Amino acid sequence: TSLNKDLLSQLPVTSSLLLGLTVLLLVFLLSSFNLNSGKHGKEPPGPRPLPVIGNLLQLDLSRAYHSFQELSKKYGSVFTVYLGPQKVVVLAGYKTVKEALVQRDEEFGERDTFPILREFHKGHGVLWSNGDSWKEMRRFALTNLRDFGMGKKACEDKIIEECQQLIEVFKKFKGEPFETMQPINYAVSNIICSMVYGSRFEYDDPEFTSMVDRTNRSILLSGSPSVLLYNMFPRLFKWVSDKREFLENVSANRKQNFALFRQLKQTLNPEMCRGFVDAFLVRKQSLEASGIKNSHFHDDNLLITVLNLFNAGTETTSTTLRWGLLLMAKHPQIQDQVQEELRRVIGDRQVQVADRKSLPFTDAVIHETQRLASIVPTALPHKTSKDVVFQGYMIKKGTTVYPLLTSVLHDASEWEKPHSFHPAHFLDKEGKFVKRDAFMPFSAGRRICLGESLARMELFLFFTTLLQHFRFAPAPGVTEDELDLTPRGGITLGPSPHKLCAVSRM
Repeated sequence: TSLNKDLLSQLPVTSSLLLGLTVLLLVFLLSSFNLNSGKHGKEPPGPRPLPVIGNLLQLDLSRAYHSFQELSKKYGSVFTVYLGPQKVVVLAGYKTVKEALVQRDEEFGERDTFPILREFHKGHGVLWSNGDSWKEMRRFALTNLRDFGMGKKACEDKIIEECQQLIEVFKKFKGEPFETMQPINYAVSNIICSMVYGSRFEYDDPEFTSMVDRTNRSILLSGSPSVLLYNMFPRLFKWVSDKREFLENVSANRKQNFALFRQLKQTLNPEMCRGFVDAFLVRKQSLEASGIKNSHFHDDNLLITVLNLFNAGTETTSTTLRWGLLLMAKHPQIQDQVQEELRRVIGDRQVQVADRKSLPFTDAVIHETQRLASIVPTALPHKTSKDVVFQGYMIKKGTTVYPLLTSVLHDASEWEKPHSFHPAHFLDKEGKFVKRDAFMPFSAGRRICLGESLARMELFLFFTTLLQHFRFAPAPGVTEDELDLTPRGGITLGPSPHKLCAVSRM
């Protein structure tokens, strides 16, 4: 009909109009990214982003840290990427990361966070907070964790006690292959539990094991593709199942902690604090009795700080220990050298922290495990506190910054064999232990891990005690070469699922 002919005659015009509008929209969106320059000065370079999705096509989201390493080879040690619509400045290499985190820690010392975490911490606690609340909680946490043994003989005794418990668990497998994750997680978690709640838990206590297991599951979920997409596009991906499971785990751990707090309140003795929670409750009561309102000592800060301490105090150390045992099975000759040094220096007695100086090779192996594993590859995200001119580039206030710790720990200009397991990195020609400036597994500056001294003590005592008692080997039918060192992602990088044999040596 004539009407149909008229409509058909308009199609080319309509298509051209749509095409034109699309091009205009693309130009507008691209210009909104404000690439590399602006009225405030030159911004860090980087790959050109696409509208909406940014640089996602250039990144392997399951190994974003590796993609960042590759991009740094092209764009330098300070560059920009877009994670969807979010602009991120990445810092790569030892000198650049040190300059930002140590020499200019005030400007780069704010914490940014992920949307999935923002929903439950709401700016409280010690990991994801900023400003006066962060300063107050960090100071209080450091003081009280030291009071309850962090870095002291009392803490050493707790770790040694837990080592004995873990040895008994390993013995039950009678040299048969088993997954090391759960028992190591429970043992390490008990150390922070004894300092936070004032008591340890049995490994078959369902309240305790469920809390630890949920924490580990949540860390794994944090690296899932759907959660990563949710963090970039919260409105589009708010119904994804991994996000729902993550928040359900967090909610369950909150409820368990509130129950623990109620029990501790009922038996609270201000003259004899058992752990961090008691000390916090006493301070809160004291401030309330003095009529001080709007203090940072409130229930939300208690809950989120305790969850931060529990999560960080469990996962990072246990993950590093699992890497250590896996690397011993992978490199039996290095395991031989560790066990020979332990036999010669310690014999059958219990290792103590004071023995560290007499065990330089073993200490080097532990440090090299931390370096190679690089379990927090991008650190936790930072944020600039003001407009910053850094290495000639303008970085605006509030910009998300990723200090690429793996680029420090694997910096080819700092390490002789950056991608190999090479304990000699930490030994001089005489075989004495040497510190390395580029050893930064705990980050650096004002946001350095507040539990560093505790983690160092735990790693040393657990690792040496386990190597005294057991020979670690691959499961039958698996060769050392076949042991997989591919990490499994999340906020931290753990070993892929594997089983080891712990053959008793005593």
